[in-house]
Amino acid sequence: MRRTARVRSRAPRLFPCAAALVAAAGLSQFAAPAAHRAAVAPAVERCADDGVGPDDVVGAGGVAARLPAGSRPDRDPNAVSPRQARAMQADLAQRLAELGVGRVRSAAPTTIPVYFHVIHDGDEGRLDAAAVAGQIDHLNESYGGQGEGNVPSPFHFELVGTDWSDNASWYTGMTPGSSAEQAMKTALRKGDQGTLNLYTARLGDSLLGWSTFPNAYRTHPTDDGVVVLDASLPGGSAVHYDEGDTATHEIGHWLGLFHTFQNGCRAPGDYVEDTPAERTAASGCPEGRDTCPGPGLDPIHNFMDYSYDSCMTRFTPGQVQRMANIWAAYRS
Repeated sequence: MRRTARVRSRAPRLFPCAAALVAAAGLSQFAAPAAHRAAVAPAVERCADDGVGPDDVVGAGGVAARLPAGSRPDRDPNAVSPRQARAMQADLAQRLAELGVGRVRSAAPTTIPVYFHVIHDGDEGRLDAAAVAGQIDHLNESYGGQGEGNVPSPFHFELVGTDWSDNASWYTGMTPGSSAEQAMKTALRKGDQGTLNLYTARLGDSLLGWSTFPNAYRTHPTDDGVVVLDASLPGGSAVHYDEGDTATHEIGHWLGLFHTFQNGCRAPGDYVEDTPAERTAASGCPEGRDTCPGPGLDPIHNFMDYSYDSCMTRFTPGQVQRMANIWAAYRS
């Protein structure tokens, strides 16, 4: 998710343009630092074949901002261009119109069943039941309103099944769209559009995780779900990202939220009125950061930014409203 320095694009590995992947699979991604290293190489990529500049591509610099120098991927393959975000927003409006409402005015409490898939290689990555339970508890705290300035959502997560897959080819170096990811999800995914499938593994490209967006379920139901780095669970070994907020963040995407820095300083931002505009993703916990003109400091404490886990504490009322709208449109 981004910064001010530019890095020239190299040949893409999977897709020619970030928007092409979103159109194909509706993915969003969160990148991590290598363990125990603090050096950061912030950068912004340009998605030239989409005709947009660095402020137009969300996610592009966030991968770099979450990676130590010399180890970032060529580009964030899951960036959402303004064009793609507008198309997703238009589809949401149409779906809500079909329901006969402009928005969901009072979302009922909603329990989301969770299937937790632990991918491991022998003992490596073999999370125990306590670690799984700890992540579910953290999700219920985050989405239940705990945390400074946090607004409770209607969503509660209930663990309905856990499985363990001892598979070295799935566990090591998985990336979005890879054959390992496709094989894993084809074999393991359970439930319907309202069922959360959460996978843990040791990911490639130093990524913390990625998620599908709700609108992608119609055409790619098997892909639906969230993948996170096993070391990012509460008490894990991913320094600064070890409190469980990677799953909180990615499930925000699974429920339809964009990053707080979507569109940079340009309207309509992340399509949520009460999250101040933010030119680039935050790194660390930069109190008082203000990268855009207009009211409000950067929302560095928001779960949909790229701050350290210890810095993330809140969803806004507008984000909760958006999640409720999107649940009604795509996942109920």
